[in-house]
Formats: sequence, C-alpha cells, structure tokens
Amino acid sequence: MRTLSSACAASTALAATLLLPTTAYAHNAPGDNGTVKIHDAETGEALKKNEPHVCTFYLDAFGFDGLQKVDWRIAEWPPTGTKNKTADSGTITLDTDGHGRTEDQKLPNGHYKLYWNFDGEKGAAKHKVFWVDCADQGGTVPSATASAPASPSSPASASATPA
Repeated sequence: MRTLSSACAASTALAATLLLPTTAYAHNAPGDNGTVKIHDAETGEALKKNEPHVCTFYLDAFGFDGLQKVDWRIAEWPPTGTKNKTADSGTITLDTDGHGRTEDQKLPNGHYKLYWNFDGEKGAAKHKVFWVDCADQGGTVPSATASAPASPSSPASASATPA
C-alpha cells in the first residue's frame, strides 16, 4: 500500500507541474511585457537605459512580443506645451525578437510625453516623459512655439533599420 501511495503522490506532483506555466512562459506571455526607451540619436540600440534629455532622438523598444505592431504618439507636455497636444506620431512593427527602433525624430525644444500603444496591451499605454533641448548641440534651436506639429514619420520596421 505504501508503494502505491508514493506512486500516486509522485503522479499528482508531476501532473501539477505540467499544468502550471513555466517561469519562462510566464515571463514571455503575450501582452505588456516590453519596455520602450528614449535614446539620443548617437546612442546605440544595445543600450537599454532611458535618456530623458535629448535633441535628435529615436524610440527604442525591447522585450515585446515578436512582430508586434505599435502605434506611438508624442504629445506636448507642461510646463512648456499644451497637455496632450500631438507633436508627432507613427507606427512600427517590431522584429521577431520584440525589438525595434523608429527613425530619428526632431521636435522643438520642450517637454513631451510618449504614448506607446500595441496589440495585446492589457492596461494603459506605456509612456515616457522627456525633454528636447537642442541648445547644447551647437546647432539651430527649433522654436518652442511652433504652430504646426512635426509631420508624422513614415512607418518604420526594425528589420529595415541598419544596426
């Protein structure tokens, strides 16, 4: 009887293990599993640190689902802009590893908020608040009071962007 009871317990433990999702699966489950960063145009894509003070910049995504389609929007943000007034927007389809980057972006000096919406999103959009300040770059400083938003960039694909 004792052998049968031990075998039954072992079978039950094995069945429970097979029914539970593995740590790897739970970590890579579809949905809100990635991060997006603001990167200075001179920063390499491998760096996963956010750079909230930039001049020319790009949006860099890591750890999302492969081939995930993303709609992004950059809005003006106080204290320098009108809250949620769109300054730029676009779309991107991430590569099979869930990584992607936009083309380089230029906006007038000011404070902005990025909204990153994607297929499989479970809650609010991912977002980042950042500053554009080109005064330190030695180039022409765009007007902070531009009346028209920058034109949306064309859709970008991470696989079409040179590394």
